[in-house]
Amino acid sequence: MRMLAVLPFLLTLAVPVDAQDAAPKPAPAGVYLSDPAHTSLTWKISHFGLSNYTARFTGIKARLDWNPAESAQSKLEVKVDPASVRTDFPFPEVEDFDRKIGMEPDFLAGKEIVFVARAIEVTGGATGKVTGDLTFRGETRPVTLDVRFNGSMAEHPMDKKPHLGFSATATVRRTAWGLGFAVPVLGEDVEVLIETEFVPAEGEVGQ
Repeated sequence: MRMLAVLPFLLTLAVPVDAQDAAPKPAPAGVYLSDPAHTSLTWKISHFGLSNYTARFTGIKARLDWNPAESAQSKLEVKVDPASVRTDFPFPEVEDFDRKIGMEPDFLAGKEIVFVARAIEVTGGATGKVTGDLTFRGETRPVTLDVRFNGSMAEHPMDKKPHLGFSATATVRRTAWGLGFAVPVLGEDVEVLIETEFVPAEGEVGQ
């Protein structure tokens, strides 16, 4: 029994002190762009109350002017190509459902989706609220994202470049943008889930 009690202490001694204390150096200030390989935007709405219909966008470009000393002073702009919607509709020979959702007037109308941050509020050590203007179907209205800062590193072990990581959620009431198709059997509220990593814009991040 005594040996079992001492074991965790011995395991700690087996790890070098610098390895125990080591923490990645944070990413420096500068302009960053979303990494398409590690960025996703998924959305879902209620489908007759039986399930949540889920789809995603693949054409996402975000630009972050990162200020680590005063993160509330950072700037963010996101652009989403509506034609990049992916529904995984199982019968493509019957209908091009991605094109229908992305391009037809009853849905996304083929108009670029743009979010520009106007205010960033830090709510905790790694959380915040980002309020900005969302332009959707050609109309602009305010939306707030609940954001978690997942961390940063000045040198990622894979590409040796700075990286930043964030997760975010939001709820958008689609009828506010005139998208009232099939309400209420299809949900009015659209839940949005964002995961992203940012990498330096060429020549715009200091080491």
